[in-house]
Amino acid sequence: MSSFPSAYRLALATSDVIPALHPDDTHLALSLQRLGIEPSACVWSDPGIDWSRFDAVLIRTTWDYFQRYAEFQAWLDRLPIPTINEQRLLQWNSDKRYLVELERQGVDIVPTRVATAAGLRDALDAMAGRAVVVKPTVSGGAWHTLQGVVGEVAFEQGVAQLPRSLDYLVQPFLPEILSAGEWSLLYFGGAFSHAVLKRAAAGDYRVQGIFGGSTEAIEPDAPIRASAQRALDAVVAIGHAQASYARVDGVVVDGRFLLMELEMIEPLLFLAERPDAAERFARCVRERLEQIVK
Repeated sequence: MSSFPSAYRLALATSDVIPALHPDDTHLALSLQRLGIEPSACVWSDPGIDWSRFDAVLIRTTWDYFQRYAEFQAWLDRLPIPTINEQRLLQWNSDKRYLVELERQGVDIVPTRVATAAGLRDALDAMAGRAVVVKPTVSGGAWHTLQGVVGEVAFEQGVAQLPRSLDYLVQPFLPEILSAGEWSLLYFGGAFSHAVLKRAAAGDYRVQGIFGGSTEAIEPDAPIRASAQRALDAVVAIGHAQASYARVDGVVVDGRFLLMELEMIEPLLFLAERPDAAERFARCVRERLEQIVK
């Protein structure tokens, strides 16, 4: 790959959780440098950072934003520079009730009800005896997430301990997550890049690595890719700019890909084993910077 003289300064927003560059982004940073972009890891909540000295911010591992949501939103609002995925898109994507909006656009989603803490009991009573998942509309990493059977003692005890200040999604628990795994399809500049299949550890339902979950590289078939693309197209149809980067998470049930989440803020991109994907993403970032800095 040819190298460009340094032309842009890019902040890679991290957090107190992982202040330095995440290992998954190591080759991305090298690829950015080769394209004339000087990347710097910056904790988003650090009051000492002068964001105006950068050309743009690439949100990477702000993995505490959902726990400091009002603070994070205020930070986005006062940023003096653009973000690689536009700020309006980030704000919209930060609350998972976007799933209901995408369903109205014809996207197949995991059946989802949104409930306030006060209305959660009614939403659960409508699914009595069924295995469900409850999660905050603003969350990540299985934060305040419950899985169990409505009416069973352990599950009801967990529900009673959920924060009353949050709103929640209520979804049926899909056994296909355990039997077939959860898909993640990665897109850069609107184009498909690569995919992984995530599986939970034995005895768990959570696919994240911190809970023992595993991933394998896999090539999605045409129907899965078409479903993921419909979800991304629906975001544009709503009126948002095309995402420079996006991760489409879903599960296949009865031959249909059901959207679980659409990650456009700080998704793990599974780049560590795919230097070619890191380079594609770096080129996409360069193109976005060229649009920003004119």
